[in-house]
Amino acid sequence: MDLSTLHPIAVVLDGLQSLVTTLGVLVEPVAGASAAALGVVLFTLLVRLVLVPVGVSQVRAEIARRRLAPAIADLNRRIADPEARSKALTALYASEKVSPLAGCLPTLAQAPVLTAVYSLFAHSEIAGHANALLSHTLGGAALGANLVVTLGTGLTAIWPYLVLLVLLAIVVELSRRATLRFTGAGASPSAGRGRGQEAPVGTAGMVRWLPFVSVAFAAFAPLAAGLYLVTSAAWTLGERAVLRRVLATD
Repeated sequence: MDLSTLHPIAVVLDGLQSLVTTLGVLVEPVAGASAAALGVVLFTLLVRLVLVPVGVSQVRAEIARRRLAPAIADLNRRIADPEARSKALTALYASEKVSPLAGCLPTLAQAPVLTAVYSLFAHSEIAGHANALLSHTLGGAALGANLVVTLGTGLTAIWPYLVLLVLLAIVVELSRRATLRFTGAGASPSAGRGRGQEAPVGTAGMVRWLPFVSVAFAAFAPLAAGLYLVTSAAWTLGERAVLRRVLATD
């Protein structure tokens, strides 16, 4: 069953389609044939503006976890039993009113929006009428097509996808390094672990490459969804840099 055909979802998608189309029309005098793509970028910026309070709460929690890092390392060193250590860590977080899951909030908050953008460019029909957004392109590549599909039609139109994937990978790596510098998580391979509590084999590698899942997703998603991911990731990088500087001095 196609959930996009359900009336409430179809109404939301129709409204988002109108918004993206309107943004594209507004910038068409300066963007020309790339107006729809720029409309997606502007739509992403509007979404991220709305989510600024979520970003603030995440950075506050990040700062709090950095403050608690010595206490957490001490618990890990003193308590060998995993269950007892987990209870002690939960109690520590609760006493300091810090949520260990706060870092997931922006991702969870954006998930419905990314799903909507994906749906906008993955359906030929929305709310009973043809999806006009699918007629738009960026650099000759259709906003509704993905890299895999485009590869099957030839190599001339794949450069927009490759540029986006490279940009996304660079921004993700810069964000990862900035987070490590701020939290101090990269200072020592054994930081935060007590004796006899080495990380499971493969865990470090998984954590290292997990942020790049979005790059793999962008390769199989419509080009418009890749635009959303790149714009959102770049916003996050800049937003965190500002908030960490401002909130860390409070």
